[in-house]
Amino acid sequence: MAAQFPCEIFAAKMASPNCGYSKRAFVTFLAGSGDYIKGVIGLAKGLRKVKSLYPLVVAVLPDVPDDHRLQLRNQGCIVREIEAINPPENQVQFAMAYYVLNYSKLRIWEFEEFNKMVYLDADIQVFDNIDNLFDMPDGYFYAVMDCFCEKTWSHTTQYKIGYCQQCPDKVTWPAELEQERPALYFNAGMFVFEPSKLTLENMLESLMSTPPTPFAEQDFLNMYFQQVYKPIPLTYNLVLAMLWRHPENVDIESVKVVHYCAAG
Repeated sequence: MAAQFPCEIFAAKMASPNCGYSKRAFVTFLAGSGDYIKGVIGLAKGLRKVKSLYPLVVAVLPDVPDDHRLQLRNQGCIVREIEAINPPENQVQFAMAYYVLNYSKLRIWEFEEFNKMVYLDADIQVFDNIDNLFDMPDGYFYAVMDCFCEKTWSHTTQYKIGYCQQCPDKVTWPAELEQERPALYFNAGMFVFEPSKLTLENMLESLMSTPPTPFAEQDFLNMYFQQVYKPIPLTYNLVLAMLWRHPENVDIESVKVVHYCAAG
């Protein structure tokens, strides 16, 4: 009898009509042959350690090598190859050069075999069970509010005047500015969403007529889901910079998810 990978065993269990696992999953994104594979493996191990009931799906671009895919399957991950999504031609002015890759994350809306998914970047680690996120009401996009204090935001009005949504009373939005106070803005390293190919088609149509902006797919997702975005506590996506930018907002004992993306 041929040996089965952990994910194949899991998939067999999912096939049972009475199995409650089949409609929910975590999902992450992987491109290339670099070190991000280590982050994904760490994420898979973290989810196991906190005894999550749900699998980790890894959306991989075609350039992820076979041996990396094998490592992921050996960790119990479900590996799904996706097609790359590129912004309009020659529009590649981003805060970080590699952000252009992140448009391909939108492909995770194709995974309609799941009713609800929780997206987690590969530079995230889970330290406590977050399965409760799947139980939040349908019809909304859930994520943690971002911070505007890092230098990567230096091109924005909010950075220049010192305004941050993490401490809106510290520097209030000036009434004399013609520009309105920005809508609530989330960090797209972690979010809760409902897959839908129709939504993906609408997003791709919108994307092709939307000039790329410094934060690439994060800006786009904020624009697209602005009307249905619901903030959730930063315990579900603690960007490390929050520890020194807004320590008064951090209850370190309650943190479940840490996002290792801050410079310094």
